[in-house]
Amino acid sequence: MATSIRPAPEAKRRFNLLATRTGRSKAFYLRELMERGPEDMEDYYLAGGVLERVREGTEKVYSTSEVRGVLGLDNCGLSHAGCAIRVVMDLNRPRSR
Repeated sequence: MATSIRPAPEAKRRFNLLATRTGRSKAFYLRELMERGPEDMEDYYLAGGVLERVREGTEKVYSTSEVRGVLGLDNCGLSHAGCAIRVVMDLNRPRSR
């Protein structure tokens, strides 16, 4: 999919600076942006719909107690911060294929 864009001058300046400082091409960062950006854009642009459904009572919401229970944070034997760190470490552990 070939696409042509005209970045705003400030965005262009920032890409140029990033490319110069890191030794990578602007194209590298544009590809990264295209690959990683949709998730952030989905979060941003779809959040209003989720908020509206929460207000209408049609979106499932969870209490802190429910989340802690599902994640096993109430029974991990550590402080709340320690449990959270353990969960993050578990999520970041490489998985065997």
